[in-house]
Amino acid sequence: MRGFDPKWQDVPHFIIGITKEIWEDREIGSLRHRYAPGLIVRSPASVVVDNSNVIAATMATLAEFPDRELLGEDVIWCEDPEGATETSDAFLSSHRLICTATHSHPGMYGTPTGRRVTYRILADCAIRDDAVYDEWLVRDQSAIVAQMGFDVVDWTRDLIAREGGPETCVPPMTPATDVAGPYDRKGNENEWGQRYADVISAIMAADMNVIPCAYDRGVNLHYPGGQDGLGWGDADRFWMGLRAAFPMATFKIEHVVGRQDPLMPPRAAVRWSLHGRHSGWGRFGRPTGAEVYIMGISHADFGPYAGSGTWGEPTIRREFTLIDETAIWKQILLQTGAHE
Repeated sequence: MRGFDPKWQDVPHFIIGITKEIWEDREIGSLRHRYAPGLIVRSPASVVVDNSNVIAATMATLAEFPDRELLGEDVIWCEDPEGATETSDAFLSSHRLICTATHSHPGMYGTPTGRRVTYRILADCAIRDDAVYDEWLVRDQSAIVAQMGFDVVDWTRDLIAREGGPETCVPPMTPATDVAGPYDRKGNENEWGQRYADVISAIMAADMNVIPCAYDRGVNLHYPGGQDGLGWGDADRFWMGLRAAFPMATFKIEHVVGRQDPLMPPRAAVRWSLHGRHSGWGRFGRPTGAEVYIMGISHADFGPYAGSGTWGEPTIRREFTLIDETAIWKQILLQTGAHE
């Protein structure tokens, strides 16, 4: 890894290592080096520009959740030759974390509840010169809110009020609020990434019959709101409920990484988007006609057991998909006037 501190053995070591360094070892000032100047961090809830603002947001989170731990589950990565410089290699990583924390102080989530929460984060990071220089992140906000004992819609409505109302609240990420960054590649052409991208694309094209063909019958599923599921039926219910709510929305594959490493199953990471009207009954209730932008990230592990139909084996044994349901509800509430 040219251009990186020699202590980092590889990309997963770097990603998991700096995460612990910043959040648990409290080396927050290291963000001035670990995050490049001008860095853009996009999450469904906001677009944050420059590492000084990232430092402020990090401190605010740790003030609210002082015992927060971020446990690395996986890092699915690829080389980025086009992003390399004369002095540094470049990579794109998609990492998955399980976070644990106690809501012990006031902050973005409101009056402290004392609740212990556990939730996932999926994040794509472009890295070079020993730093992250572009990032996309999805946090399972609805899982946090639900574990605190709140209704997701009511909490989102209250968030708008706590941020000063519809005119001054933090705008969710949409094409209008997004900021173009230096990383504009699409990942790699590994067969596992392409296979998973094809599966999600087929589902979004309403070919739900792909699920019993491409997923193992005993697939383990992990979805927004901290929902865990098993088997074809739970996969169908999640993806059907999401697509049915936005049946005419434009679906786009934004980024794909496939990878195979020793002692690990073949894996894939896909970042995707849906953009269009909330025009159908589904995961978000009564259609409102609100224009909604959704950034999703999905990870999949493949295994050896045969599926059926033309997809054959191997099939998806584990799937992790995150969207930020509070950011979706925020867009709906702001456009329908239901924030009041």
